[in-house]
Amino acid sequence: MVKDVKKRIEQLRSEIRRHDYLYYVHNRPEISDRQYDKLFAELKSLEEANPQLITADSPTQRVSERPVEGFRSVRHAAAMLSIDNTYSAEELRAFDERVAKGLGGRDYDYVVELKIDGLAINLRYEKGQLVRAATRGDGEVGDDVTANVRTINAVPLVLLGGGEVGDVLEVRGEVYMPTSAFAELNRLRTEAAEPVFANPRNAAAGSLKLLDARITAARNLSFFAYSIGQVSRPLAENHWQSLQKFKKLGLPVNPNIRRAKNIDEALDICLGWGEKRSKLDYQIDGMVIKVNRFEQWAVLGATGRAPRWCISYKFPAEQAETIVESIDVQVGKSGTLTPIANLTPVFLAGSTVSRATLHNFDQVNRLDVREGDIVVIEKAGEVIPQILNIKIEKRKSDINSTFTVPEKCPVCGSKVKKDDDGVYFRCDNSSCTAQLKERLEYFAGKGQMDIDTLGPALIEQLVDKKIVRSFADIYKLDIYKLSSLERMATKSSEKVLESIDKSRTRPLWRLIAGLGIRNIGGQSAQILADRFHSLYELMNASENDLEEEINQIGPVLAKNVFEYFQNKDNRKMIEKLLAEVNPQTQKATRKTDLLAGKTIVATGELKNFTRTQIKQVIKDNGGKPSSSVSKKTSLLIKGSNPGSKLKTARELGIEIVDENQFMQLINYVPK
Repeated sequence: MVKDVKKRIEQLRSEIRRHDYLYYVHNRPEISDRQYDKLFAELKSLEEANPQLITADSPTQRVSERPVEGFRSVRHAAAMLSIDNTYSAEELRAFDERVAKGLGGRDYDYVVELKIDGLAINLRYEKGQLVRAATRGDGEVGDDVTANVRTINAVPLVLLGGGEVGDVLEVRGEVYMPTSAFAELNRLRTEAAEPVFANPRNAAAGSLKLLDARITAARNLSFFAYSIGQVSRPLAENHWQSLQKFKKLGLPVNPNIRRAKNIDEALDICLGWGEKRSKLDYQIDGMVIKVNRFEQWAVLGATGRAPRWCISYKFPAEQAETIVESIDVQVGKSGTLTPIANLTPVFLAGSTVSRATLHNFDQVNRLDVREGDIVVIEKAGEVIPQILNIKIEKRKSDINSTFTVPEKCPVCGSKVKKDDDGVYFRCDNSSCTAQLKERLEYFAGKGQMDIDTLGPALIEQLVDKKIVRSFADIYKLDIYKLSSLERMATKSSEKVLESIDKSRTRPLWRLIAGLGIRNIGGQSAQILADRFHSLYELMNASENDLEEEINQIGPVLAKNVFEYFQNKDNRKMIEKLLAEVNPQTQKATRKTDLLAGKTIVATGELKNFTRTQIKQVIKDNGGKPSSSVSKKTSLLIKGSNPGSKLKTARELGIEIVDENQFMQLINYVPK
């Protein structure tokens, strides 16, 4: 039986890797996402039932459940050099002249690649298995970000035919965030009242430096391989061949790489992409031109910081002038007031731009932007329209009124208050209809309760007609109330009600996310739901408990959660909501009674558990976790660098065990 299970697990792993190869390398999937997810779910289920068969290179083991405490430094076996830039055809031809001179008249050709705007990474494979991923850093030393890179599905954990490459193969490439993923990430951050990323590159870099790989996994990063580092045996004779070899090994290579016989062909390729780059689902800020043959790389050599055998051709950023016709103030779901510039429509980087966020009123003051001003706009990362500067010299004499922060909410007229610890101004009135509409729209959104038929236009009518005044009211809608609204016939109303009914049993984390707690998005909500198995349990948690239980999120978010649930109006609203919905929860199940009746405290740094995990393990085995040592404490688990709790435990004569002894006590086998 075990042999059959092991065989099936190996079959599933092989099949999943093959489908990853077809999807990421050839962009030619054979099965649907749903079918792929079914294979993955079967593998995960079999591994959970047979933990002794789990291996580090299994597709299910991409995401580490344990946040790291920092990134250790890694010295690169072969330096990761920078690339010199050019900005014109003349500079590119001057590079070609230097190459020709350096090669002494020998024939040469080029490989032309898209310069992906992301973060350079070095992947080290040993005997075909990924063992380390490191950032470029200063070129000599980078940060070990292996746990986060393992979450990127485009990065193979095991090379296909890995034995062919020898003991060591280092692959250099670019980790990037697709434009679509970037737009969705910023949408979620805006809804959670979190600062947005300026561009996809910053988002990718920030995601790779997160201490919790689970959050990185949700950022939908991707990867293209473009060069080799250290190798134990030659991979190919030239760069073009090495890229083709990468594909055979299961490494994704950008499909738009081309060969060029000479610099004229290379320049034509560069100029062509300058015009069509906006059609890509990732950002490029130029092109990279490389001499093809490896032996010529050695002849040309490098300067102190950059190789002489390659160069980048940088695209000029697309900008446009337009007029600020007016400045509006939007009110978000948490009452945040955001100034928005309405622009004379202008075509920029592939789309027509008519609005640009001014982020906050400090930004308005820094720019000194006024209605009627002529401004220069640019798409940050080619995605988000932003105002770069004002053409002061073109400002008309009758434009003399600066934009001021409103003292009252533009929707409900309530007082406006500035955050004590930030730059945002907020409407204090929780009953503000603008806030209510935003909250309802967010609650019904795809990433929360997923009520797809409850759109902004319908919500606006429901609020304006005072039919819906809270989340609970959504679930009290009936065919008569909906049919009374504009453009809502019986059939349309039935579809809305059907969608609402489906949402009644959404997972708990979706409900938590939908509440709109400040700075709590989907990932944070999942962490809370994993720990607190009901909304009541979460509501009644103390601030201290929250801070300890979600230490990978931090004390600020813990405070936000605690204060939200301490609000009497919020608690009344949730009571009404829970009478209408039945969120699916992951019930806490006790595995053994080995710790029954014992109060247990952990202190210091543990190797196999986070604070949340150790408390859950204690509960799973019948014990009661505690954060403080007292006479009631039965056992203290000592990690490295223990604090004062160890001294107190010794003084009180409490039994003390190290982490290994504790695991032996409960027969725990680390995964």
